[in-house]
Amino acid sequence: MISSLDQEDEAANSLDSDDLFEHHRIVVDKGQALLRVDKFLMDRLPNVTRNKLQEAIKAESVRVNGLSIKASYKVKPLDVITITLADPPRDTDIVPEDIPLNIVFEDEDLMIINKAAGMVVHPAYNNWSGTLVNGLVFYLQNLPTTRNGEIRPGLVHRIDKDTSGLLVIAKTELAMAHLARQFYDHSIERTYYALVWGVPAQEKGTITGHVGRSAKDRKVMAVYPEGDFGKHAVTHYEVLESFGYCSLLKCNLETGRTHQIRAHMKYLGHPLFNDSTYGGDKIVKGQHTGSYKAFVQNTFDALPRQALHAKSLGFIHPRTHEFLQFESDLPEDFLAGLAKWRQYGKLLEDRAQQ
Repeated sequence: MISSLDQEDEAANSLDSDDLFEHHRIVVDKGQALLRVDKFLMDRLPNVTRNKLQEAIKAESVRVNGLSIKASYKVKPLDVITITLADPPRDTDIVPEDIPLNIVFEDEDLMIINKAAGMVVHPAYNNWSGTLVNGLVFYLQNLPTTRNGEIRPGLVHRIDKDTSGLLVIAKTELAMAHLARQFYDHSIERTYYALVWGVPAQEKGTITGHVGRSAKDRKVMAVYPEGDFGKHAVTHYEVLESFGYCSLLKCNLETGRTHQIRAHMKYLGHPLFNDSTYGGDKIVKGQHTGSYKAFVQNTFDALPRQALHAKSLGFIHPRTHEFLQFESDLPEDFLAGLAKWRQYGKLLEDRAQQ
């Protein structure tokens, strides 16, 4: 079971992608004289360094009238300027810790990390140490992500504490700006594997429904299909395997909202297996007695967290502009739970054929 404090920590560490960015929209005054866009924006964004702004322009995160521009572009009256900037938490008191990091890929601009389930991404109340960021700060302390005593570990997205899988970490201002734009535009390709209760009626489907904090419990996200609250959210899913009372799904995120897959699958009537926050930590399908009850409990023990894994990640490299795709294997606990359900599903098939 997850305590209320753990749930608060998870909520603090599960901000959706848009929450990690600053987004500005500026309409140039009618009387504005011609002026280079970088100089114009320096006067209006006092907390942004010139280097960060120039890298954002290179990354096409600054657009005028919907078009990307160069730093030499001269603003004109009534131009509409939009700016998307990566703005991760800038804590200066994060303690560097020598924590092993499962680094899948690394170059001068970015890192791909395969995060283990149970690891908190960013320090928050009740979890000030042992987080991914503590480990990143130690690993990156001699790199340009530390400037003027300010620690900047390069977060451009997050995954939940008890979700395993791939994260991309930016190491340079160019990478921060470029990846921030891709996340904001929802052009990043993200695939998750989820073990859910029941079998969806359709083998393939799309769940569309705003996701926002529940009015009954702020630690839980709810789906608002009428769009009257929350943020627009879209999840595409496909059934890969079904085991009678459980199914393995592949989920592709079109948006990246807090707990999006977990909330959407709960809304669909198929909460994630052993997801205590969304009701998946009890028997949802099947009898609550006998050998089946013992089987489910054994499977809970084998997979003691929500069955969700960030399987693949695809994006445009900020410097080479090459499309990169990364895949990760399912972790041992997920494989153990899956193996038990496969065995049970085969048992059901054998019984049906007798």
